[in-house]
Amino acid sequence: MTCSVASVLDALGDRWGTLIVRDLALGLGRYDDFRRSTGATHATLSSRLKTLEDNGLIERRLYQSRPDRYEHHLTPRGKDIGVVLMALAQVGTSGISRNGRDRR
Repeated sequence: MTCSVASVLDALGDRWGTLIVRDLALGLGRYDDFRRSTGATHATLSSRLKTLEDNGLIERRLYQSRPDRYEHHLTPRGKDIGVVLMALAQVGTSGISRNGRDRR
């Protein structure tokens, strides 16, 4: 039996996937927005978007033709993970430092 936490982390892939889902939860959705926000290379960003789509966390929607351009949106499963990531962000903002000590 696979651990449910491990399953979610596997679906996210890595830190880049996590940052993309965070950005989507915050309202970003376009490739260039993700590039600016995450600092990921083109190859990394393209790969992670594909992985997140393959894992059912995001979907692409065409917003422009010639050339085709897509916006990304969280699926219901992705929205659930986005809620968890926003909670993690709140905990981080409220006082947990990298070394695990409380900054309060």
